[in-house]
Amino acid sequence: MPDLKFCLHPLLRGMYLGRESGAGKMNERRRVQRYDLSLPVVIRVPLEKDASSRNGKTRDISTRGVYFTIDNDLNVGAELDLTMTLPAEVTGGTEVFIRATGRVVRVDKRAEIGGHPVGVAAVIEQHEIVRNEAAIA
Repeated sequence: MPDLKFCLHPLLRGMYLGRESGAGKMNERRRVQRYDLSLPVVIRVPLEKDASSRNGKTRDISTRGVYFTIDNDLNVGAELDLTMTLPAEVTGGTEVFIRATGRVVRVDKRAEIGGHPVGVAAVIEQHEIVRNEAAIA
């Protein structure tokens, strides 16, 4: 099974927006590289009575976590099944799916006015990289 870092780095070459420290900027304390990338993500909470899928968008992703937006609230500590899609335009070939399990570590509530999506930070506990051909077979 390929490592998520191994998969992300070559596929997203040139798409990473570096975070700099300096005047007017916060010091970066993260230990792993983060990629500012908006990808479709399908979220399932397997322990809920209604474990139906919900759609969202990633804001950024690293080898250890993901931040995404979704229209429904999730609870901190909730276990998640995630499927993120790297489109063929990004991979230079076929679609690649990142299937991951994780758990919610932070929920940024939406503003009461305007109906903005909820921001969710989740830690990735396990993942697998699946090329489109393998997903079809």
